[in-house]
Amino acid sequence: MVIGNRVETQISLALIDAVISKHNVQPGGVMPILQEIQDSFGYIPSVAIHRISESLGIAVSEIYGVATFYSQFKLKPVAKNIIKVCHGTACHLNGAEKVATSVCRATGAKEGENSVDGRFTVEKVACLGCCSLAPCVMVNNEVHGRLTSKQIDEVVDHCQE
Repeated sequence: MVIGNRVETQISLALIDAVISKHNVQPGGVMPILQEIQDSFGYIPSVAIHRISESLGIAVSEIYGVATFYSQFKLKPVAKNIIKVCHGTACHLNGAEKVATSVCRATGAKEGENSVDGRFTVEKVACLGCCSLAPCVMVNNEVHGRLTSKQIDEVVDHCQE
């Protein structure tokens, strides 16, 4: 599967097994295992969760519980350009909904999904911690603040191809 300019890495059970055995010596090894698997594939494939469950003797539901509790973990592939739209209180009061609507329109992606062309993933986040810049978005780890819906096209146009 092609996502943006990145070809999705083939799911390798050997790689998953190597990651599991590397971290299995530590109690509470699920977090570093999930982190390394996500670093390898760009997300955590369901086959990896089932393999971790089998290898560590932990219920699949527990592993999914960890993976869904922490927002850093992705359970489906993400695009090359990730746009996080802040919906914290300051952003909400300063027009986050209009900014979010404009981001979705400019990228062709709904919040929580990838664009059809695979260039963008749009995520709704509770807070980016940039309240003085409200409303704001984070594009590929770069914060853009004091935005109006009219400025979104310019922000999106500056994204990497």
